[in-house]
Amino acid sequence: MEKNEKQSCAIKTSVGGQALLEGIMMKGPFKSAMAVRKPNGEIDISTWETKKLTGIRKVPFVRGTFNFVDTLIKGYDCLMKSAEISGQEEEPDKFELWLNKTFGKAAGSVFSFIVTVLAMAVAIGLFFGVPALITGFVSQWIENKVVLSAIEGVIKIGIFLVYIISVSQMKDIKRTFMYHGAEHKTIFCYEQGLELTVENIRKQKRFHPRCGTSFLLIVLVVSILVSSVITWESVLIRVALKILMLPVTVGISYEIIKFAGRHDNWLTRIISAPGLWLQNFTTQEPDDSMIEVAIAAVTPVLPENPEDAAF
Repeated sequence: MEKNEKQSCAIKTSVGGQALLEGIMMKGPFKSAMAVRKPNGEIDISTWETKKLTGIRKVPFVRGTFNFVDTLIKGYDCLMKSAEISGQEEEPDKFELWLNKTFGKAAGSVFSFIVTVLAMAVAIGLFFGVPALITGFVSQWIENKVVLSAIEGVIKIGIFLVYIISVSQMKDIKRTFMYHGAEHKTIFCYEQGLELTVENIRKQKRFHPRCGTSFLLIVLVVSILVSSVITWESVLIRVALKILMLPVTVGISYEIIKFAGRHDNWLTRIISAPGLWLQNFTTQEPDDSMIEVAIAAVTPVLPENPEDAAF
């Protein structure tokens, strides 16, 4: 392992990003940017102002939900644009042609809404319904609510791990995870105060404590504690209450991961360890061309004064 991988970060920054199709999106304190490798080899770069949270939206334990929703919406938008720019957008099927004919210019928004609703339905079924049903069946032999919540949580985490490990084996996903690795290594290089070059970035580690993968794992763990106070009298009522309590779970998890990203001590290392291990599957070592894209994405979002990018 390189020496600079062993030392702690020179600065703690709020700059973060997301891997796209043949590209990366980076979010800074004032600007955000998206860089995507085009079929001809050129890098397409677009920038926009970073949306700031104001009022109640920036209150601790409340800001997490707003940040999470904003990240999902903007992340999906960038993912769709990256598919178009990189030339990976597929020919429209009959359903998409019908949407285009029926809704015209609004077809894209309608399609995104339908996909989002279906994705949410599948997620609710997998991570709320299935664990609750299985644990509800087990409850005829176990009465302790804390134990039942723990069993439900283990099932939920198991489903999540199987999903992550399975998709990481897919060829196209592996390439996206390589861009994910380039994103992390580039942020680490910036946090070390080093010049953003391919050589310097290549030496950095690809596991970062503020990764979205780590955040989702923390959400699942926190949900075990939150769910322990919810009734087991009815599976449907339990699932409904867990969905209603999701903002609480996300809010707590957001503060935990921000704390872990801001500090480096024995407690934060314990908190970050499971997520860092999981990044063995969600990040891969990038090639130099991917690192170039990461540099192109992060450069426009870095403030002149590094302190402005700190937590």
